Amino acid sequence: MPTAVQHEAKRSLLNFFATALGGCRDIAVEHALSVVSPFAGAGQASVIGRHERLDALNAAFLNAISSNVFDFDDTHPGTVIHPSAPVAPALFALAETRRLTGRELLHAFALGVEVECRIGNAVSPGHYARGWHITSTCGVFGSAVATAKCLGLRGEQMLWALGAASAQSGGLIETLGTMAKSLSVGNAARNGMIAAFAAHSGLTGPEMPLEGPRGFAHVFGTNPDFSRISAGLGERWEALRNTYKPYPCGIVLHAVIDACLALRSSPGFSSENIESIVVRGHPLLGQRTNRPSVTTGREAQVSAQHSVAVALLTGAAGLEQYSDAAVRDPAVVALRQKVQVQDDATMTIEAAEVLITLHTGQDLNRFVEQARGGEQYPLSDADLEAKLRDLAAFGKSGCDPGLLIDAVWSLETSTDAGRLMALAVAR
Repeated sequence: MPTAVQHEAKRSLLNFFATALGGCRDIAVEHALSVVSPFAGAGQASVIGRHERLDALNAAFLNAISSNVFDFDDTHPGTVIHPSAPVAPALFALAETRRLTGRELLHAFALGVEVECRIGNAVSPGHYARGWHITSTCGVFGSAVATAKCLGLRGEQMLWALGAASAQSGGLIETLGTMAKSLSVGNAARNGMIAAFAAHSGLTGPEMPLEGPRGFAHVFGTNPDFSRISAGLGERWEALRNTYKPYPCGIVLHAVIDACLALRSSPGFSSENIESIVVRGHPLLGQRTNRPSVTTGREAQVSAQHSVAVALLTGAAGLEQYSDAAVRDPAVVALRQKVQVQDDATMTIEAAEVLITLHTGQDLNRFVEQARGGEQYPLSDADLEAKLRDLAAFGKSGCDPGLLIDAVWSLETSTDAGRLMALAVAR
């Protein structure tokens, strides 16, 4: 594995622990924990940010949910897959049940990310446009391959693992803005592990789970491009394209937020003098985020109207701005009603334009080609460390973020990757 890929894998894991620590006590995680606890097996693996220990499958399920619940996790451009949430929880749960070196875990993680993103490339953009939650549907393949790599599966058994994963792929865009959204992400992590263990035990699968006439790609996609799975495999790494969010909301909203934050400093700006606001973007922006009447913070994470209102009023777009309290704020409610979303098919998914008309007749305009955190303006290592510290404090687990950060950066030297989880649990 190239040194650059190994470093990017560690950046992804830093972001994974940050978002899992931030979301570890979210109400959706609490509900999921209350459901699985009565059925869980022996306490083999840790639940990030908490005291509970569960069997490896259910620990992976919960850690995937907590890392994804705030929509603050990493994002692969083009597919909008959140690569780490389905893969990292499976590997760390596995590492607590059998010894894996840090180098082995990093290698398996990079391969799992590569597989899920390449499969996502092959079925994009039609797959997501049809309503499949691509993090879940493709993430199960990443979890399966990463786990299978650690189990030593090769050749035919690896193919069986992909087949078992294809049989368990699922997740719908309709769940965005609800607690149910992260359940399929948790299932992707857990089901991928099941697929790998099933193949390891000898459970067979189809010869062409991806490209068969009724395989994953043809059933879940439209005109899949299989060259995007295999071309440059081992030479060009999708992991090096991974991006990290500065804001806990849908990635298509980030350019909108950047534009709003810039407009706040424009001469003549006053939130009290706003007459109307128009947000222009790729049609996907409207399809996913044209939600003026949100009632919860969870819904607000995929609302352009809310994101514009809180960014212009507070000058920030953090977890507090996507809380239930922020959604109910009368000033936010009033400003949301002034926001209109317009489609522009000539714009890229990464871009957005915000036009504010003041009561004086003055127009304020800002176009953002790509937001901070994207491929052109990536978050630095220091930014990711700061994000982990902030979200660890938000989640109130009591863990020492400094020790966890150091352990991730030095993971390739560890003889027991599972020990890292002891630094991520509640104190």
